[in-house]
Amino acid sequence: MPRDNKQLEGVTLLGNQGTKYVFDYSPHLLETFENMHPDNEYLVTLDCPEFTSLCPKTGQPDFGHLFINYIPRKRMVESKSLKLYLFSFRNRGDFHEDCVNIIMKDLVALMDPKYIEVLGLFNPRGGISIKPFANYGDAEHQDLVRARLLASFPHPEK
Repeated sequence: MPRDNKQLEGVTLLGNQGTKYVFDYSPHLLETFENMHPDNEYLVTLDCPEFTSLCPKTGQPDFGHLFINYIPRKRMVESKSLKLYLFSFRNRGDFHEDCVNIIMKDLVALMDPKYIEVLGLFNPRGGISIKPFANYGDAEHQDLVRARLLASFPHPEK
């Protein structure tokens, strides 16, 4: 059954032909919609291959590939608003680790998910690539928080 207008209240960016790109960090761009399946525990994966921000020291651009996985509760993030929100990091000077944690915390505040994780795969700079991982879970998902964190540690090749 399609969603009605009441269920789409607050979704203002999707389908809007007058999209304006904001060049400064703007968490207010994020929008949500109602989870129509709150009784199901399921995973949503958002693959964001074109994330950019600036080095806070040099101002040089940094490029990364973000993966956001979450188990929704009542609200879900609308993807166009997420795209515009992530674009708002373009002129923000933060370390990779900061970006991943800020994004996770903003999405937790927005949606109150049961579980969420954000992984950043950043292009190498000076011969070193940085892959920060941050996650959060409610009281019922603390085992998942710990398991996913431990699973994210790299396994050296033998």
